[in-house]
Amino acid sequence: MSSTPIKILLVEDDELFRLGLQVRLQQEPGLEIIAETEDGETAIELVKEHPLDIVLLDVGLPGIGGIETCRQIKQQNPALPILILTSHSQKPLIFKLIEAGAQGYCLKGIAAEKLVLALRSVAAGASWWDETATREIRSSFVSELPQLENISKIANPLTQREQEILSLLAAGKTNQEIASALYIAPGTVRVHIHAILQKLEASDRTQAVMIALKKGLIKNDMIGKDHLS
Repeated sequence: MSSTPIKILLVEDDELFRLGLQVRLQQEPGLEIIAETEDGETAIELVKEHPLDIVLLDVGLPGIGGIETCRQIKQQNPALPILILTSHSQKPLIFKLIEAGAQGYCLKGIAAEKLVLALRSVAAGASWWDETATREIRSSFVSELPQLENISKIANPLTQREQEILSLLAAGKTNQEIASALYIAPGTVRVHIHAILQKLEASDRTQAVMIALKKGLIKNDMIGKDHLS
């Protein structure tokens, strides 16, 4: 593990819950809460002021709300990962989070150890969607894939290698894990991912996966059965 701590912005309007999170996360080696706030407007300003590795963001914020906060932060800083905290995982929320650019979410009842793992994973470039979200994400595109398949065979801008890398991204793999799986250098993986984002006009990995699935550029059966985490 790197000796440089993962720098976190904590955004949560429930003061007691925020304090509990702060105390628990600060106990973890390699995690550092750089700033915290209770509303989205302040969070957007804090992103401008501090070097951050990840934002841990409550979806149920007052004011502009968590989803709009996520969207505006990603507009400012597309490469900054955002992990959402939520009390529920209903289908409409899942797709709003994806559209806003979030890399995943954790339910508020999650075990502290799992939240820490999610933070580390998302900060490292993976996504973190639980089984409920994964099922919804996949099923939403199943009906579209057959009608798009013939088009995608002709118009797929991705190379075979890029499709393989996208499938591994969809399974939540980091650059290092993709490099190991495909027996290529991590630098090569980064080059391929940059090309994928350019071709699909995507701002980040999660959006690239969603675009590729929706357009039928990669198939659900190319993605591993493990959930996206």
